[in-house]
Amino acid sequence: MTDVTTSTLPRTVADWKTLALAGPNDDQRPTMLKVVYRFWLVALALKLIGSTWDMSWHFKWLRDDLAPPHDVNTVGTVIAVALVIYQVRTGLGLDKISKWLLIWGTGTFLIALPIDVLNHKINGLDITAWSGSHSLLYTGTALMILGVARSWHITTPPGRGRTIVSIVLWGFFLENVLFPNQHQEYGVLSFAAWLRGEPYAEPILLKFAADQLGRPVDDIAVHGFALPVADWVYPAWIVGAALLSLVAARKFVGFRWTATAIAVGYVAYRCLAWELLTLAHFPPSAVPFALIAGAVVIDLAFLLSADGISGIAAAVGGAAGASAAFAGALWLQGRYLEAPPSTWAAIPIAGVVLAIGWVLVEKYAGQRRSNEA
Repeated sequence: MTDVTTSTLPRTVADWKTLALAGPNDDQRPTMLKVVYRFWLVALALKLIGSTWDMSWHFKWLRDDLAPPHDVNTVGTVIAVALVIYQVRTGLGLDKISKWLLIWGTGTFLIALPIDVLNHKINGLDITAWSGSHSLLYTGTALMILGVARSWHITTPPGRGRTIVSIVLWGFFLENVLFPNQHQEYGVLSFAAWLRGEPYAEPILLKFAADQLGRPVDDIAVHGFALPVADWVYPAWIVGAALLSLVAARKFVGFRWTATAIAVGYVAYRCLAWELLTLAHFPPSAVPFALIAGAVVIDLAFLLSADGISGIAAAVGGAAGASAAFAGALWLQGRYLEAPPSTWAAIPIAGVVLAIGWVLVEKYAGQRRSNEA
């Protein structure tokens, strides 16, 4: 972002109240847009840090509504809700689509919060990140981020600044999509630690999880806590959801290496989180390095499309290539590093979903260009 010029902003409390209630005037609008988007980056960064810490926390301690990771996430959420209220009230930076994405996203997230708390009150420990109440949280966050990304895109002139911030925003979107998959990435290492006789989880957490499964604290109970999801879910979700998110990001942002940049940035963040969490004696996770292979193929497919190959052919071929590249990289990762257990037969099926989604992205983008022409 360019530097914010504050000379147009109010100097008195009364003027600040007017700005808050009525929105900026024409002179203040450019500065307020930059302020709002900087606060959005802060809010989403806090939610990112909180969610990352939260997943690791739940593999060590019993759940607590006021646990520090929840507090960090809550601060980010409060900032985000305040920004949505301000932008919707004033119309700052919003068109019809981005406005309703923010409204529906925030509304879904806020509705999901008490449902999730009630779920935990009734059922105790939520044994998996793949639950109904959690899916509402992910959906609300996804819509909210899409609204911010669109708002930024339509209010910022083309250039390096718009591209970089757009990539960062789509990186937040990718992290939200991949968050439930982290259950398996933490789970595979946590179960291995248990088998070594060095469990990451505190005894009270293991006992609580085993009681919910009606078992003593044994290999079956710990496996049911650490890896409760079918093995096909992990690779299918990366191919059918995460790689499709990278396709949408590449089409939306337009930078030729968008997908690769987002995937590399996400993996780098996860590596940094791994180091910080282990230094603080929290459980580590397997890092999805294989994601990068699929992202590179996505960008290459878009380059081939730009060179004259039809969009549908590039989408179908790109989906097949990205799925195969991810499968090969996941196999190598599992052999030489760590990777969650995966059902390989799920990958080509998820590849079909990716191809269909890719074609729809191309079709939507084409319709948008026609409408704007």
